[in-house]
Amino acid sequence: MIPDGVKVVALNRRARFDYTVDETFECGIVLEGTEVKSVKDNRISFPDAFAEVRNGAVWLRNFHISQYTFSSLFNHDPDRLKKLLLHAQEIKRIDRRVREKGYTLVLLSVYLKHGLVKIELGLCKGKKQYDKRSDIKERELDREMRRHVRRRNE
Repeated sequence: MIPDGVKVVALNRRARFDYTVDETFECGIVLEGTEVKSVKDNRISFPDAFAEVRNGAVWLRNFHISQYTFSSLFNHDPDRLKKLLLHAQEIKRIDRRVREKGYTLVLLSVYLKHGLVKIELGLCKGKKQYDKRSDIKERELDREMRRHVRRRNE
C-alpha cells in the first residue's frame, strides 16, 4: 500500500531477486533542475546502480537520467555521480556495515514524495544460486495455491 503523497517512479525488482535486503534507507538526492524534470518524466535507467560511501558522503553510481528534451544548452550530464542526502549517524552506520564482507548498497526504488525525488537504498547481501532457486519455487507454490483457492471459490 502506497501512502498519500507518494508516486513511485521506478522499482528495481531485479535487486530483490539478486540480493537479500537487510535494511532500507530513504534518502534525498542532489539533482540539477533539468534532472528533476527528467525524473518526473520517468526518463531514468538504473539496471546496476549502487551507492558507495566516500569522504563521509554517500554517492550514487550508474544512475542514468536522460537529458530533458525541452531544455536548451543548460542540460545536465546524464551519467554524473549523484550525492545522496542522509543523516550523519546513518552514514556512519552504513559505512560500518558496507565494510563488512559481502554487503553493498543497492538502489531499490525511485519515488516522488510531496514533490521531492526520493531514493530507497537497501543494505544488501548477494544471494547464492540455490537461494534464488528456492525463491522461485516458493513463488510458484504460492501462485499454485492461489489458483487452487480461486477455482474452489468459483
